[in-house]
Amino acid sequence: MRYLVTGCAGFIGSHLVDALLQRDAEVIGIDSMVPFYDLNLKRQNLARALAHPRFHFIEGDLTKMPLKPLLDDVDVVLHVAGQPGVRDSWGEQFEAYTRNNVLATERLLHAAVGSGIKRFVFSGSSSIYGDAPEMPWRESTCPQPRSPYAITKLAAEHLCRSYHLDFGVPTIVVRYFTVYGPRQRPDMAFHRFLKSALLDEPIPLFGSGQQTRDFTYISDIVAGTLAAAEAPDHAVGQVFNLGGGSRVVLLDLLEMLSEVVGKPVTIQRLGKQAGDVRHTWADISRSQAVLGYEPQVGLREGLAREFAWIRDVYDR
Repeated sequence: MRYLVTGCAGFIGSHLVDALLQRDAEVIGIDSMVPFYDLNLKRQNLARALAHPRFHFIEGDLTKMPLKPLLDDVDVVLHVAGQPGVRDSWGEQFEAYTRNNVLATERLLHAAVGSGIKRFVFSGSSSIYGDAPEMPWRESTCPQPRSPYAITKLAAEHLCRSYHLDFGVPTIVVRYFTVYGPRQRPDMAFHRFLKSALLDEPIPLFGSGQQTRDFTYISDIVAGTLAAAEAPDHAVGQVFNLGGGSRVVLLDLLEMLSEVVGKPVTIQRLGKQAGDVRHTWADISRSQAVLGYEPQVGLREGLAREFAWIRDVYDR
């Protein structure tokens, strides 16, 4: 099997690449290497793959480069590239979100028409649910996106549906719920929390701390995404929640974090941020039934694994 992984140098993309190489797949990885954060971290993410004979890396921008040639002889597209982050998606920066989340997805879908690919898996986001009152959220829950970021992710989902219905592109959407683990971006909550604890700095906490999040460890996200890539034909055109079953109140999370790092932590209280939702909670029954998805890593174990990685990164 030959896979195309977009955003291959990022947090989730690099883990997907490593997992595919372990499965003896051939992998083409594309990444624009935009310095949204330290490029050295992205290079470290790809270090193992770049030394592998079945990995082919392309540095390029999906919104500008010719895409049809990328799909020659490709069996599966795993589209995880995009502009991340709720808090930075307002105002002048919105252009980057429309370009990298909407335009890039549309161009890649258009290139997939008639290409013969077996699956096009798009990485959606739980942020599209917003503050929908029906919980846990099912895939059929009416989206109520609260941020420009979430709106662009929902728009990309609709593009996947349109290209499936009108052009037969075999799309599947997987909605990720708060992914964490080694290689997490520096702007993401667990990375910031664990780094602050390591350096004896106050942990920044937005809002009241009574928010809940359904956290999902990176290896479970990888397993669910690859299960979607190998899903039966009746799964094509569907949407699947990928949650971790580790829903927790943020203040309780910080107590657990203190136990994991082995010392008390100090909290720096900050105001509520625009676009932040109060709760997230995934109903994963469809993913369990159709994809055979079962999260394996609990929150305490996952936190310990990420903290070990954080120590290694900042020691170096």
